[in-house]
Amino acid sequence: MVAVQSGEVIVPSGAVAASRLGLTTQVPVRPICLTSGRSRTFSLGELTVELRHVPRWQLLRSDRPAGEAIRALAWLGSEAAESGMAVVKTKLTPSDFSELAAVAPAASILARQMRDEGRLWLIWATAPETAR
Repeated sequence: MVAVQSGEVIVPSGAVAASRLGLTTQVPVRPICLTSGRSRTFSLGELTVELRHVPRWQLLRSDRPAGEAIRALAWLGSEAAESGMAVVKTKLTPSDFSELAAVAPAASILARQMRDEGRLWLIWATAPETAR
């Protein structure tokens, strides 16, 4: 509803994505979504929803499993990228994993533009084993 009215991209947080992909057993207590718009909170009855503005690269492929994997891996951080990617590779179909590998350079380029050099691990983690 908010996304349609404002034209923003709104997706579940990286913590939700990580939980869905089996990268963590933690489940967020409070609903947090990532957005291309401004950060804000709003209420849906008794429920308070937080929208957090994030760099564009975290919203790539917002409606695809590859996008969910990007958000989950970003939430895990570079320290856990390799082990996280091993799990993600087993959870995604081969075509979804190929899509992730294809968008990883774009995500890293955008991340560098946002001064977040730590996301270069995404390229390395999605590279074929022979190319490492």
